[in-house]
Amino acid sequence: MSDDIRASLGAAPERRPTVRAAGTSGQPLDTRHRPLRDLRISLTDKCNFRCTYCMPREIFGSDYEFLPHASLLSFEEIERVARQAVALGVRKLRLTGGEPLLRRDIEVLIAMLARLRTPEGNPVELTLTTNGTLLGRKARALKEAGLHRVTVSLDALDDQRFTQLSDSSVSVATVLDGIAQAHAAGLAPVKVNMVVRKGLNDDQILPMVEHFKGSGQILRFIEYMDVGTSNGWNLDEVVSGADIVARIHERYPLEPAQAQYRGEVASRWRFADGSGEIGVITSVSQPFCGDCSRMRLSPEGRLFLCLFASQGYDVRAQLRAGATDEQLAAYLHGVWSGRRDRYSEIRGEQTVGRPRIEMSYIGG
Repeated sequence: MSDDIRASLGAAPERRPTVRAAGTSGQPLDTRHRPLRDLRISLTDKCNFRCTYCMPREIFGSDYEFLPHASLLSFEEIERVARQAVALGVRKLRLTGGEPLLRRDIEVLIAMLARLRTPEGNPVELTLTTNGTLLGRKARALKEAGLHRVTVSLDALDDQRFTQLSDSSVSVATVLDGIAQAHAAGLAPVKVNMVVRKGLNDDQILPMVEHFKGSGQILRFIEYMDVGTSNGWNLDEVVSGADIVARIHERYPLEPAQAQYRGEVASRWRFADGSGEIGVITSVSQPFCGDCSRMRLSPEGRLFLCLFASQGYDVRAQLRAGATDEQLAAYLHGVWSGRRDRYSEIRGEQTVGRPRIEMSYIGG
């Protein structure tokens, strides 16, 4: 492949133009004119995996103290925050963790959130990210409760490699069964996320493509990111989105596809033979901070405005001090209006030594 073609493939497909609309009193814009559209809700900081890029066992061992249940937001508290966020412009709710399916009676919360409506009367998109270990037995109930879609993390198809990366005894077959059950239940299209690390699992890129190509599921590749401070991140282990696309294109020709909405994190590529598409998330090599519309809610009720943030805003204190819905909405409005985060755009000398929340605590 020529360098010109490689460069062309490495460039992100053209995104829809950014619209700098004036804000209204109900729908805030942050200091960079970004609207609030997505709320990611972490239900627990616990997980049954010890993935080396997220929860390395040497730090998150048997003696690690996770959040006590009493500290977690109740389902009613989560629903209140989500309801006010929807009133302020949120159109997508994503449940994360830790591993969210470890949260007991999660179907009850999903049913509560599924009843939320935008000011125009439309339902809110409700999704969940999981490692897939419990998905096979829960997929049908999740769908019946009102969940729309799931995203499953899977970093290798080879069992030995998968066991090494997840530091668990779970087999790849278990995760693949969860994906199949989710697809059968109607939680589709299922998205499958693979974090790529040079020398560890980049040889699994093509096997993953070959497995999911034509399946109806959407495979997405994620550049290895410096989330948190415990994963020993090294830029030398990053495989760029451009290299990932070029490797795949050499075997299975790709064409760029247009973004479906403002703030979509994955650059989309479709197979030239019409057998589906892939996505590439390039937070390191091609930051997309300028269109980021996501706010994150931690398990015990702190709002974070960036995946790489160090400071949160205590909305639980507002809830448990008896804040009215109007006061809660005003608090969310104020937090978002003051937002100026753009970590991935300034990654480098400006971020060296800066504390960051762990991905296992706040979700991806």
